[in-house]
Amino acid sequence: MYRILIVEDEIIVATEIEYVVADMGHDPVGIAADQKSALAKAQNTDIALVDLNLRDGPTGATIGKILAQTHGVTVVFMTANPTQLGDGVPGTVGVLPKPATERDLRDVLNFAVARHVAEEAKPPKKLKLFTFSGNAGLAS
Repeated sequence: MYRILIVEDEIIVATEIEYVVADMGHDPVGIAADQKSALAKAQNTDIALVDLNLRDGPTGATIGKILAQTHGVTVVFMTANPTQLGDGVPGTVGVLPKPATERDLRDVLNFAVARHVAEEAKPPKKLKLFTFSGNAGLAS
C-alpha cells in the first residue's frame, strides 16, 4: 500500500480519483487544492497526482518539482493542458491528459508504483513520459 496525494482543485474530480486510489488498496493521504496544502502533506506521500492549474493559479509544475526533488515523491501530472509542461519537469515521471478514464488512472497508478520502487514497467499508452524522468533528485 502506497500513500498517494491528490493535488486537484476540482472537488468532484479529486474525490473520483480518491475513490480509485482507495479501491486499488492504496492510502489517499488527502486532497490538496493549492501549493501550501500540497506541500504540507509532502512528508506523508509516496506518489502524487498533480493538476497544473489550481486554486492559487498555475502552481502545479512547481509543486511537482518540489515534491519530486525535495521530498522524493513519485510525481505524475494530470491535466487537460499537457502542452503547458513543455518537455516536462525534472524529477517527475510524465503527464496523463485529462479527461482520463478510470482504466487510464489505474494503469498510471500501477506504473507510478513500479517507478517508485524502481521496478521495470511498461508505461501506459496514454501517459506521456518525460525524457529525463529517470533523473529524480538531480537539480535542473
